Amino acid sequence: MRQRYFIIMLTHVFCLIFLWNCSKKEELTPPEIIITGELDYTQTVGGSKNDVLKSIIKTDDGGYAILGYTQSNDGDISMKEMENFDFWILKFGVNNNLIWQRTFGGSKDDRGADLINTSDGGFALLGYSNSSDNNLTSNAGSQDFWILKLSPEGEINWQKTFGFSGRDYGTTLLETEDGGFLITGVIDVSASNGQGIAKNKMVTHAGGDFWALKIDAAGIVEWSNYYGGSFTDTPLGVVATADNGFIVVGSSDSNDVDITDNKGSYDFWVIKISSDGTLVWDKSFGGSEIDEARAICSTHDGNFMVVGDTRSSDSDITINHGGADVWILKISSEGNLIWEQTIGGASFDVARSISMTQDHGFVIAGSSRSSDYGFTNQGQNDALVLKIDAEGVLEWQQTVGGSEIDFLYDAIELNDKTIIAVGESNSSDGNITINKGFSDALILKIK
Repeated sequence: MRQRYFIIMLTHVFCLIFLWNCSKKEELTPPEIIITGELDYTQTVGGSKNDVLKSIIKTDDGGYAILGYTQSNDGDISMKEMENFDFWILKFGVNNNLIWQRTFGGSKDDRGADLINTSDGGFALLGYSNSSDNNLTSNAGSQDFWILKLSPEGEINWQKTFGFSGRDYGTTLLETEDGGFLITGVIDVSASNGQGIAKNKMVTHAGGDFWALKIDAAGIVEWSNYYGGSFTDTPLGVVATADNGFIVVGSSDSNDVDITDNKGSYDFWVIKISSDGTLVWDKSFGGSEIDEARAICSTHDGNFMVVGDTRSSDSDITINHGGADVWILKISSEGNLIWEQTIGGASFDVARSISMTQDHGFVIAGSSRSSDYGFTNQGQNDALVLKIDAEGVLEWQQTVGGSEIDFLYDAIELNDKTIIAVGESNSSDGNITINKGFSDALILKIK
């Protein structure tokens, strides 16, 4: 009897130890958040005209800020008088609540393209302007680069325009180590008073060049350089390198001057420039058809990811599934191709942005017209979000839209591992419940 009692007591002790260890383990190791690519919600914001969101960034308070442009002066657009395009910035809190919004511009066409955080807690905005009144103090021609430095509350600290008499437009920017900025965009060489790159003085340049300007913290130009050839060269992404230089990506159909190895038609054109703007190297990636790079970001291992779209199925492109595919390149710091990957269906699938996620993978935003290879389509262009791992393996893809054109231009992962993507929508059916005008700003949340 005594032996049986001892066995029962010992069994109870072991059970208590086991249960205590299990509860302790559960307490110390919370369940991991698993991203499934499930659509949480869609939101359209805007008025009775055209409203577009182009760039999104995380903010230090756990929320996010978005830049685009708006033509509306009603509906969700506050404190705007005229029906012309203005820069439009919106600041959201950690619970997706709108904290404030601002519009900036003059009486003509002003459109925001890129948005960054600044080291003082504020923001810098880049795009183009046709105006020379209201928030603008000058305009050199039909269209200039326009950069604004904002406070954390969205008030203008300073603003600058850069350009000549033609159509010059800013596309991307970043803050440099010294607190200044590198801004890039396109210079209209044909109306630049002899500025830019051309094969020789007797040749009329067919398009634009990469134009990079380094400015200080007050917006004063420190240097200005042009890169390209005799045809059309368009920069759409920039990233800083470990040696304080920069890599700029875009597209080019030139085959002379700075372009050393064009593969045919438009290529991904990638250049490395030093901290003083000297061209270090250039690389072309593509095939015999149109291939256009749209964005670049750093990787966790010191390399870079470039994304865009390809219509080729030869040379650097291993496979193309249809009209156009999302094309992803991993390149080294010397510009050498490490691997490439296409994702798409039988129709046109394109990428417009890429950003790294906390697991060292990447989220890509764009649009899709395909309805095969795992894609679904509800109309014309559907908004597209892809998640790939660090090696380019597709983890999930999500298309969102209705019967009209729906497009994404940027996406980021927030601290809670949810994804916010932004763009524009013309639909009022399918996943899009309401349209307030011609084109509405589109915000998606994916968990």
